[in-house]
Amino acid sequence: MAKKGAREIVALVCKNCKSQNYATVRNKLNMEGKLTLNKYCKRCKKHTVHKETTKLK
Repeated sequence: MAKKGAREIVALVCKNCKSQNYATVRNKLNMEGKLTLNKYCKRCKKHTVHKETTKLK
């Protein structure tokens, strides 16, 4: 059986166009606050800030 851990699946949403581009896993015990990463957006066609959200589409 898989053990229950502190990891949760989160989606990364582009701050400019609000499109969900990535899904990743984060450890909620080690990280406080929301995850923000500079990733490539396919709709904007450039690197933009992506912010964490819990709603997966």
